[in-house]
Amino acid sequence: MTAIQARDVSLTFQTADGPVHALKDVSLTIDQGDFVSFIGPSGCGKTTFLRAIAALETPTAGTLEVAGMTPDQARRRRAYGYVFQAPGLYPWRTIAGNISLPLEIMGFGRADRAQRTRRVLDLVDLAGFGGKYPWQLSGGMQQRASIARALAFDADILLMDEPFGALDEIVRDRLNEALLDLWKKTGKTIGFVTHSIPEAVYLSTRIVVMSPRPGRITRVIDSPLPRDRPLEIRDTPEFIALAHQVREGLREGHGYD
Repeated sequence: MTAIQARDVSLTFQTADGPVHALKDVSLTIDQGDFVSFIGPSGCGKTTFLRAIAALETPTAGTLEVAGMTPDQARRRRAYGYVFQAPGLYPWRTIAGNISLPLEIMGFGRADRAQRTRRVLDLVDLAGFGGKYPWQLSGGMQQRASIARALAFDADILLMDEPFGALDEIVRDRLNEALLDLWKKTGKTIGFVTHSIPEAVYLSTRIVVMSPRPGRITRVIDSPLPRDRPLEIRDTPEFIALAHQVREGLREGHGYD
């Protein structure tokens, strides 16, 4: 089944210095259960496209469907969760309180909120930390709490905008492993923005390579790697060959040297 469908999507921002063409004629199908990473140079429209899927930006041309609905309908029906680059946790609320906040806004009852919060804390390996405050957790743990918040209302689609970009390499590796494990457990469709070629190759079933502005898709690469991926897979010839394909796709679009 199709989770996300984009047809000839373009998006132009009007600024004081003139129009900025962020996306041009982007067409893409993301199937249910896929893990799709978007990679490209800064300013290529990766985040803009993710935000358009989430109804945070409005295309100026083309059509977008999310779970068979318009992005705005999908937003109102809570068809997706969104994880930003920074955790965005309220420092005066506990971790459990931060996770349950969207559920409170949506009108879930107290018992249901508590049950969902416990479940997602366990999913992201933060069981026992619900009573802590954000400042008492490491950066990686805070980002896991942010993912738990996005999972709390059990949407089928998870959109992630460079969630691990500010973390050190060791923590990032650990969270990449945890995210793959969570994906296998939940079967969710994931759209993931990254600047890292190894991260995109390690995580994804498909890699979407984008060109510099105006953002266009220059290549879509299906991963031949098995879904069970220990970190050691990064040393295999298959992984190295796939990373080379992505790098060539970026060069094709004049994004990287």
